[in-house]
Amino acid sequence: MRASEKGMNSQSMDGRLFGVDFHDFLQKEQHSTPVELASEFGLSMRDVRNLKKHLERS
Repeated sequence: MRASEKGMNSQSMDGRLFGVDFHDFLQKEQHSTPVELASEFGLSMRDVRNLKKHLERS
């Protein structure tokens, strides 16, 4: 079986979406604005909105 770089990256990111650790995001979400979260985690504002939506569903 061939191993691809994309496959290796997805396996090494346990419990992450957009490359962000959920627990760290949840802790900082309570005290930070979306702009601060985006700059802290290196995300776009759209990614922050999508991540919040995903967390509300689960």
